[in-house]
Amino acid sequence: YNISATYDSTNSKVVIGYTDYPNSQYGTAIVGTVSGTSITFGTPVVFHSSLIQYTSVVHDTANDKIVIAFSDGGESWYGKAVVGEVNPSTNAITFGSPSTFKFGNSGFISAAFDSSTGKVVVAFQDGQYSDRGTAQVGTVSGTSISFGGQTIFENSAVSYISAVSTNNKVVVAYCDDTNSYYGTAAVGTVSGTTINFGTPVPFEYAYSDSISTTFDSTNNKVVIGYRDVGNSDY
Repeated sequence: YNISATYDSTNSKVVIGYTDYPNSQYGTAIVGTVSGTSITFGTPVVFHSSLIQYTSVVHDTANDKIVIAFSDGGESWYGKAVVGEVNPSTNAITFGSPSTFKFGNSGFISAAFDSSTGKVVVAFQDGQYSDRGTAQVGTVSGTSISFGGQTIFENSAVSYISAVSTNNKVVVAYCDDTNSYYGTAAVGTVSGTTINFGTPVPFEYAYSDSISTTFDSTNNKVVIGYRDVGNSDY
């Protein structure tokens, strides 16, 4: 469970990260190769030997690396990220050591790669501070990642976070738990190792969860899918 996938455009591979429940709920990743309407997979690789949740996988196109952000159940649910490198000839992936971006309970983690700055942005629910919406900027070097300071995008409780990179921006969509659970989004701009956000705007004035975002590069639009709890869970 906690499945997240990304497309490695450099190596033409799909990388899936997940919690491997039968194997002590360890963080695990696998590489897939698409051919026609079929996909074949390499061998699963453990990227963190501990219970994990809230897996989020992105491809860093600037460094040709895979970044997996997650919450570490083996260490008080700290927010962490690990960098992987795909070997296209063997369908394998190898990982460096995880780095901690939040020394405290972190939930609903979602990562996005900002190609305009070559940075990874991780948005999460900060359980240490009343579940407020927080984001950090990560810089990949080799198979390591380092993070800048924390920026609040919503100074109240949030959940169901989904981040996506757009034209030189990062959009974070989420459920605003304090404001009647409205579906809400904020736009962030990365500068160096920090990110600054504009004023959040609701996209659904009703309870919204199971939020997911993507960027339509052809039409330069962000698309947000969600469950409209306020309308019969449609």
